[in-house]
Amino acid sequence: MTYKYIDLKIENHVATVAMARVEALNALSLEFASEIAACFRELGANDDVRAIIFSSKARIFCAGLDLKEAASGASDKIKVVLDVIRKSQPLFDCCNYIEECPKPVIAAVHGKCIGGGLDMVSACDIRLCTEDAVFCLKEANIGLVADMGVLQRLPLIVGQGFAREMAYTAANYSARDVEKMGLVSHVYADQATLMEAAQKLAVQIAANAPLGIKYTKEVLNFSRYVNVYEGMALAVQKNAALLMSDDLKEAMISFLERRPADFKGK
Repeated sequence: MTYKYIDLKIENHVATVAMARVEALNALSLEFASEIAACFRELGANDDVRAIIFSSKARIFCAGLDLKEAASGASDKIKVVLDVIRKSQPLFDCCNYIEECPKPVIAAVHGKCIGGGLDMVSACDIRLCTEDAVFCLKEANIGLVADMGVLQRLPLIVGQGFAREMAYTAANYSARDVEKMGLVSHVYADQATLMEAAQKLAVQIAANAPLGIKYTKEVLNFSRYVNVYEGMALAVQKNAALLMSDDLKEAMISFLERRPADFKGK
């Protein structure tokens, strides 16, 4: 499938999803958000893909919500307001499909990551950024409540204190600020170094057993909202299925033969 605003490349089991609504600085329109959702849905079903890098071809990562499009739907008439909410479903979907994608997603952020951009990266599994990256939860500054999932996901990543500070102040936070919070795992000097590191990490993930990774992500996502015992119970269920997998047999044989495993995801 080809996309209007996404540059998609798949090589050696790693997909790179580069947002390419360049002139609009990747501002999230409904059409753009729909493409992002469709892309992650497609990659989730692609057995050749084992890890995903989510990046930007614009000079920044994402400018947030497309305010021009949003303003065009503004009205004090309740029917129109409800219609705007209904039509906004792609904005919710794009973050949910990122989070629910069975493949690990690595966000590679450079430049500004504003509003909806932060919503999307909070739905990713791992976040990396450049020294010049700036993160801002902008909604309170424009009279809105962030409603694409960041208020639910961000506290699970950085804790309630930092999440509330970012949400209430709508301030800009530097790469080093968010690294201390735990929002990003590593900070790199420039975009080239960032993408090289993201690629290296993705290849490392892709070398592991695909079913093991898929079920591990499922257990991790599930475990955020339940107690330890419920999370462990799901892990046991997944392992029961994996005991019969060809990948587990390959892992054992390759260990005995002292060679790299050749996993097939079966």
